[in-house]
Amino acid sequence: MSQSRRAISFVATAMPDLAEAFYSDTLGLTLTEKSPYALAFADGDAVLRVQIVQTFTPAPYTSHGWEVPDIAQEVADLTSKGVAFERFEPLNHDAMGVWTTPDGHRIAWFKDPDGNILSLTQRA
Repeated sequence: MSQSRRAISFVATAMPDLAEAFYSDTLGLTLTEKSPYALAFADGDAVLRVQIVQTFTPAPYTSHGWEVPDIAQEVADLTSKGVAFERFEPLNHDAMGVWTTPDGHRIAWFKDPDGNILSLTQRA
């Protein structure tokens, strides 16, 4: 494969209007394509493609995530926009909902309107 390729990630939605508002307004991604089949967003150097489906059951694991330089600031910003952060047993989350891995990475999880689990990671 060519080394000049560009990554495209996929999640699904059965509620495209809510997904468009969430990914654009809440997360601040730029909508680059809108069709009856998908919404595409610029996501750094990659593309996040939100496939439009009739029915949807979200996966019970992380579907998409972002590496961030300051997770506390990102969590605070998203919380101020109404995003609720998930807590998973038996992980020991801090007051913001951030879990620190044994090797020092910090991770927080949240869901989009369809229940896709998304994450933020600040590397140690």
